[in-house]
Amino acid sequence: MLLCAGGITSDATTPDAKTAANTNARWDKIAAAKYLDSREVWWQAWPRAQKDHETVCVSCHTNVPYALARPALRQYLGEQKPSEPEGVMLDSIIKRVNLGTQAEPFYNDAKHGPGKTREARNTESVNNALILSRYDAQQGHLQDVTRKAFSVMWALQEQTGPKAGAWLWQNFHFSPWEADESEYYGAAMAAIATGIAPDHYRDDPKIQSNLALLRGYLKREAPSQPLINRIVLLWASTKLPGLMTDAERIVLKAEIYSKQQPDGGWSLTTLGTWKRHDNSPFDTRSDGVATGLTVLALEESGLGKNTPQLKRGVDWLLANQNKTEGMWPAYSLNLQRDPASGIGRFMSDAATGFSVLALENSR
Repeated sequence: MLLCAGGITSDATTPDAKTAANTNARWDKIAAAKYLDSREVWWQAWPRAQKDHETVCVSCHTNVPYALARPALRQYLGEQKPSEPEGVMLDSIIKRVNLGTQAEPFYNDAKHGPGKTREARNTESVNNALILSRYDAQQGHLQDVTRKAFSVMWALQEQTGPKAGAWLWQNFHFSPWEADESEYYGAAMAAIATGIAPDHYRDDPKIQSNLALLRGYLKREAPSQPLINRIVLLWASTKLPGLMTDAERIVLKAEIYSKQQPDGGWSLTTLGTWKRHDNSPFDTRSDGVATGLTVLALEESGLGKNTPQLKRGVDWLLANQNKTEGMWPAYSLNLQRDPASGIGRFMSDAATGFSVLALENSR
């Protein structure tokens, strides 16, 4: 199991520290951590998530936001190592990386339809590299197993044709993570994984041709992407150079601000063109997925610095945590689901992860 680094101290008398203290007082980090851990425990016990060799499926909606956000809460909670649910997740990923093709894909052609084996392998490879890279970044050193995960990821990258630079992504027509637009999201997350990896991994001569293909794909396909994907690209561009120009960022900022809702948040329903499978009407309220990702990308890029739009976005996040459960709200783009059910919480899992990242970054 991987361990994480310690905390950071600050001078509580400085204006920045006072602002951070005020922000911290307005959301409940302990409740957020409990929610994230509880959902990871639920996921690990869910029969459909349990896979061969006593491993667990890695999901884009629950595991990835959990892995990105949960370590950010560690220093506040006084933890010296990952929580037990994190440990189970990491041990499963490490086991699957080391097993390689001996581990069965999460989905396969025989049971789920043509192409699903390849899609599953590709998607898992990016998620594994991203999660392991996230934890290694806190340690400050790239583990051998993480290098192995990256090697698998690059080996599965498309080298030629219209999708060159990307990964054929899991597609069950469930937006935004398992649909046509998810291929681009996955490529952007691969860029983040590479950019945050320690030991100057992104400068490794062996991956420069892969990075050239990845940059080319992300730049080439950006104009045709839904806004949510271009927001993720903005975030990725802060981790891996060469993805966006300053002029492109300024144009994107104006488009992002044009979609801000009167309450200060953003709604995922307005950041793309979607259609529910059951033809039910969308819940168009601001949500934690759209708002968390947008605030995070604006913060990290510096585009939102000292702007009223960003402040209103942060204020929405501060005002909309369910402090009893610790989570932020979000709503399915695909079906009208019971938000209290296990499956119905998938969007709130992602919303909580991205909201935590955005608020931690705003301190």
